[in-house]
Amino acid sequence: MPAGPIDPPARLLMGPGPITAYPRVLQAMSAQLVGQYDPFMTATMAETQALYRQVFDTANDATLLVDGTSRAGIEAALVSLITPGDRVLVPRFGRFGHLLVEIAERCGAEVHAIDVPWGQVFAPEAIEAAIREVRPKLLAIVHGDTSTTVAQPLEELGAICREHDVLLYCDTTASLGGNAFRTDAWGLDAVTAGLQKCLGGPSGSAPITLSPRAVAVIESRKSIEAGIRTEGDPVRQDRIRSNYFDLAQILDYWGPKRLNHHTEATTMLYGARECARILLEEGLDASVARHRLHGEAMLAGVQGLGLVPFGDLAHRMTNVLGVEIPEGVAGDAVRAELLEDYGIEIGTSFGPLHGRVWRIGTMGYNARRDAVLGTLAALEAVLRRHGVRVAAGGGTEAALDSYAGAA
Repeated sequence: MPAGPIDPPARLLMGPGPITAYPRVLQAMSAQLVGQYDPFMTATMAETQALYRQVFDTANDATLLVDGTSRAGIEAALVSLITPGDRVLVPRFGRFGHLLVEIAERCGAEVHAIDVPWGQVFAPEAIEAAIREVRPKLLAIVHGDTSTTVAQPLEELGAICREHDVLLYCDTTASLGGNAFRTDAWGLDAVTAGLQKCLGGPSGSAPITLSPRAVAVIESRKSIEAGIRTEGDPVRQDRIRSNYFDLAQILDYWGPKRLNHHTEATTMLYGARECARILLEEGLDASVARHRLHGEAMLAGVQGLGLVPFGDLAHRMTNVLGVEIPEGVAGDAVRAELLEDYGIEIGTSFGPLHGRVWRIGTMGYNARRDAVLGTLAALEAVLRRHGVRVAAGGGTEAALDSYAGAA
C-alpha cells in the first residue's frame, strides 16, 4: 500500500529547538523553483545577503548561506579557516563547545580547551590568559549554549583577539535574533547561525558572515576544482580539506563570478530570506526585548510552580530556560505526557545534565504569551499527576504578574 500524504501531528515546540516555524516562512518555502542562474534567483541570493548583513549587524560583504543545518555552517567556517597544525583555543561551557573541539580536531588542528562547570560562563580575563599561554591562530566559542541555557559574554573578546592577532569565530545558532549580538562592534571575524531557533524557521540553512581578515585567510587557501577551473585559477596543495564546505569556492558562487560550485537549496533560500524579513520588520532590538519579556515570564512561571531554574541566571539566554527536574520525578515521563496529552514538547539535556534538567524554549514564533501560559498550565497538570505538590495556578499567575510588571 503506498504511503499517504505527509500529515504531522499538531505540536507546540517549546523545547530548545527546533521550534514552531513562522507560518510566513512555510508559505515562502512553498514558492516555485527557478534555475540557479535565473536572474530572479541571483537577485534573491543578493537580497538575502543584504538582509543577513542587517541580521548579523555587520558591513561584511562576505555574508551568505551555507546549504545545510547549522552544523554545516560551523564546519564550513572551521575547515576553511584552519590549516592542519594550526592551534585553536576553545572555551567550553556546554555540549556545543565540545562540538567545536571535535570539528577542529577533524580539521587537523592542535586543539586546546579550557573549561568551566556547565551552567557557568568564562570571565574575559580567563580567556585572555589562555590565549597568552596557547598562542592560537583561532579562538572558537559558542555564544548561547542551549545545553546549559547560558550565554557567554562576547563584548570584550574581539579586542583581546585583535591584541594577540587571533581570529575570533562564534557559533550563534541558538542565540541570534533573540539575544543582543553585534558582529562588527564586538570584533568578530566569523559567525555562523541556523534558522531553527530564534529566527523561526526550519533547520537546513546556515547563515554565515566573514570579516575581511577571515576572508583573507580563506582566499589564501583557494584552489578551484578541476572541471570548472579556467586558465589562471589557483590550484594549491594545501587547499581547504572539504569540497562542499570550501568557503573560498562558495564565496565565488555567491559573488559576481557565480562559480558553479553546487546547486543552491532554493526552497531553503526562500525560507532563510523570509526569516530575515520577519526579524528585520520587527527590529533587532524589539525582537530581543520580546524574547526577554516571554523568557522572564517563563522563568517566573516555573518558579511559581516551585521549580528551581538551572545555571547562572545573570547570564541566562533570553530564549531558553533550564529547569531542575524535581527529585523523584521521571523527567522523560513528564516530557512524554506533555507531548502525548497536550501536544507540547519540552527538551531534556545532554552529558552531565541528562536526566537532571528540562529545557524550555520561548523563541521565534513561540515567544508569545499564549505559548508561555499554555505550557505552564500543562506542566502544572502533569506535575500533579506525578505527585509533585504545586500551587494551583502558581505558574500562570506568576507569569501573568511578570507580564504586568513589564507593562
